[in-house]
This record gives sequence, C-alpha cells and structure tokens, in this order.
Amino acid sequence: MTFDTDHLRTLAAVVDEGSFDAAARSLHVTPSAVSQRIKALEQQVGGVVVQRSRPCLPTAAGEVLVRLAGQVDALARDALAELGAVAGAQPGGRRRLAVAVNADSLSTWFPAALVGLPEDVLVDLRREDQDLSAQLLRDGTVAAAVTAERRAVQGCRVRPLGSMRYVALAAPDVRDRWFADPDPDAHALADVLGDVPAVAFNRADGLQHAFVQQVTRARPPLPLHYAPEQGAFVALLRAGLGWGMVPEQAAAGELASGALVDVAPGRWLDVPLFWQHWALRTPTLDDLTERVLRASRSLHRS
Repeated sequence: MTFDTDHLRTLAAVVDEGSFDAAARSLHVTPSAVSQRIKALEQQVGGVVVQRSRPCLPTAAGEVLVRLAGQVDALARDALAELGAVAGAQPGGRRRLAVAVNADSLSTWFPAALVGLPEDVLVDLRREDQDLSAQLLRDGTVAAAVTAERRAVQGCRVRPLGSMRYVALAAPDVRDRWFADPDPDAHALADVLGDVPAVAFNRADGLQHAFVQQVTRARPPLPLHYAPEQGAFVALLRAGLGWGMVPEQAAAGELASGALVDVAPGRWLDVPLFWQHWALRTPTLDDLTERVLRASRSLHRS
C-alpha cells in the first residue's frame, strides 16, 4: 500500500492546525479539497483517521499516518539539501524539526545543543512536561523529544541523557518559619511539607509530590500555587509564597546570592531523562541527536 503525499501532508496540517478550515488556509487549498483528501485516506486505510472535534485529533491510525507524513517530509527536505550540495546549487528550502522539550531543560542545558545549528535548519520547540512529551511522539506532532519515558515509543529510538537533579528551595523567611530544624528526620519533614504551601509549574508538575514521597515514603496532599513560567516560578519562591523544586543548575545562582535557601540540605530528586526520536536516519535528525547528546553531558553523574 502506498499513500499519496498530498493526502498525508493534508492530514498532518489538520492535526497541526486543529481544524479543516485552518488546514486549508495553511495549504492554500479549499476546505472541500481538504475534506476530499481526508476521505480518500480513510477509504484507503478502512477507518477514521481524524476525530472531527475541536481541535481535530488523530485516531490511532491517524497517529501512524501523521508520523509517516513528518518522516516523508524530513526525508524529502534532507534529500533536497543534499542534491543542492552535490549540484553546487542553493539547497531546496529550509529544513524544520519539531522537538518537545520540558521547561527546565529549555532553561538550562538544552540551548547548548542548538549553538552553531546549520542556518538552513529551523527548530520548532514545543514546551511540554517530561512526563507528557512522549505523547507528542506517538501522535506524530514532533520528530524528537526530551522525555522521562524510558521505553521507546513505537517507531522511535531512545537514548539516555542522564538525570536532572532538583533541590527544594524557598526564601530565607520561609525556611526560618517552617524549617527551623536544621536536620529534620523524615517524619518531621513530612509534617512540614504537608503544611507549608509549595509552588508547582502547572497541574502536570509532579516534582513536589515525588520529592515528598521519596523523602518521607508518604504522599500527603500538598497545598499548591501554580506558576506556569520559569521566571514567575522562581519569583514566587523569592516572594515567600512557599517552597519548590528547582533544577540544580538554576539553583546555584539563587543559593550563591542568598535569595533562596535549601530547605532540605543533603536531599534532592533525580529525574532520569531520555532522548527519543523517530527511527529514521536523516542528516538533520542525526546531527540534532549528536548535539543533544553532547549538551546532555552536564547531566551525567559519576
């Protein structure tokens, strides 16, 4: 069975844009043409490939085809670039890669992977929690992801990156009020952490609960503030609203300045991260993978 590339590209556009009308505008065709192409795909596979919801979402079969569409596009763009190099001509357009990366990696080690990126390569970074980014690989939205998922997503390869270390920080007055004991045992720390408010990135952020469970062997309900932006997250900690888990790399400056302090000295949370990408060999994806693996050496621990 072979698939029409225009049909695949149209399905990918519907999923990416969220509707048939928006996909039509991005492809410069009529909504009727989009509908006809999707129907042709569904007749070919013998089932529905996209849910007509708001936004439109791929079915299980649709996820496979969206991923295929992205892979075909990546291969075609890399082939055009190589042909341009062989012929001594300008490369055939820019190559784009969609990548899912969690916010803490984006604000610390990941940008180093993009230093010196070829000028004809564009990255489309999708900020997503490390526990959820694998879904973007499954539905074909991204070609690669920094994820906490160690098991390879179907059609992908997985490489370990190391562990992101987090420490529990708060403003000095929060420490003095709630964490007066400089060396609390697990039970005392459990009581404190269950009472003092914590700051979380968003409702998918489970780091605070994971830290409490690791330290105390319990999982009490936590009063939480939400701050879905890295700068705002740290600002709320400085303002004394509570404690929160901060990446060790980002914590160094806060600790050195005294703006924040460690409320559980000698305790931390390590979150293993993995690089998953399509099981597809293209120069662009191979190059990005090597860059990410080099940049992630700061996560390695002896």
